[in-house]
Amino acid sequence: MKMLRHVAALILFALPAHAAVDIKQVTSPGGITAWLVEEHEIPFTALEIRFQGGTSLDAHGKRGAVNLMTATLEEGTGEMDAQGFANARDSLAASYRFEAGTDSVAVSARFLSENRDQAVDLLRQALVAPSFEQSAVDRVKGQVQSILQSDAQDPNAIAARIFDTETFGDHPYATSGNGTADSVAALTRDDLVAAHKAAITRERIYVSAVGDISEAELGKLLDDLLGDLPETGAALPDAAPWNIKGGVTVHDFPTPQSVVYFGHQGIKRDDPDFFPAYVLSEILGGGRFTARLMDELRGKRGLTYGAYAYLAPMDHAELLVGRFATANATVGQAIDVVREQWSKLATEGVTQAELDATKTYLTGSYPLRFDSNAAIANILVGMQMEGLPIDYALTRNEKVEAVTLDDVRRVAARVLRPDDLHFVVVGQPEGLEQ
Repeated sequence: MKMLRHVAALILFALPAHAAVDIKQVTSPGGITAWLVEEHEIPFTALEIRFQGGTSLDAHGKRGAVNLMTATLEEGTGEMDAQGFANARDSLAASYRFEAGTDSVAVSARFLSENRDQAVDLLRQALVAPSFEQSAVDRVKGQVQSILQSDAQDPNAIAARIFDTETFGDHPYATSGNGTADSVAALTRDDLVAAHKAAITRERIYVSAVGDISEAELGKLLDDLLGDLPETGAALPDAAPWNIKGGVTVHDFPTPQSVVYFGHQGIKRDDPDFFPAYVLSEILGGGRFTARLMDELRGKRGLTYGAYAYLAPMDHAELLVGRFATANATVGQAIDVVREQWSKLATEGVTQAELDATKTYLTGSYPLRFDSNAAIANILVGMQMEGLPIDYALTRNEKVEAVTLDDVRRVAARVLRPDDLHFVVVGQPEGLEQ
């Protein structure tokens, strides 16, 4: 499964128990809204921008266009070619990152206060008027094709792709946002211009800033940076269908160890039961050695190095998915263990000791993640995209602590559906019935 689709789920729970930050909502004179945390001790600002839609906005027959467009934004603008842009960026000691995800295009910027105006203007040029010069487009195409070739030999990428294809039918979620070798090869400069108009707009924009910048300064920055973007772009896709049913799909791949990707439908982020479901997913498939799948598959049986399961609420679908890798001879046994644990939790729930330990872990691990301006800015923009209130940082741990044993048992019976589990196996499993 594409890792980016899970980033939002992780961001939602990344704030510490009582984040000592003053989050302000700022609206620019031109009407652009952002969340701000002022921190003036260091003359530096982290800026995060999200354009909702991402690779899901690819036009029909143009798969990979938004990804290629995003990767080419810093390859030149105006009279500057790619090298000129890089030199200008480096001379300002600024950094920019452009990344296309399944549901958003992410733009990250870091700059010193003394170079703020110049750094913002350079970023504005890249966002508003990228040149998409043909030689740069061809070079980035080659980079994307290399990624596609690598993914074609990666059993993890293959398993995720098969699961997505069988699940989502003709929805954009069914295929990689990177495109295919053929679709990327066919993309033209005009396709990138069209993708830019579709995805880089003010219509569904989210912004956060953390650092040495005031409310008034941020308001001006927002209009200077984003005010010239078009107001609207392409329409978001409809809700994704769910076509996959319980069972097993085997994809033959020459390797001594099979990769197993599995899951079924999950739960929406705004569902009233989401917090109990999140706690449940940590008990079931978290990375700690005491999580059920890790303990049963690795600790007790030595079948795998690690086994994981997690909720993945997306904009147009929601999943509960997991993965592990095991020797070809033990794939069937490992799958049986996963099914057994799914059924056991659905019918018996969890223990009080498991719940208490998990809540302690979830509430106590936050400060380790909340450790920089960049991390805070990333968290805040994720909160906005998920529709969370601005005071979420102060109330989040209370919601975790409020989850009871009865809550988790009730939600386990609702959310965990062992008969709906589908396993995609990439390898050469022995004696596995499909």
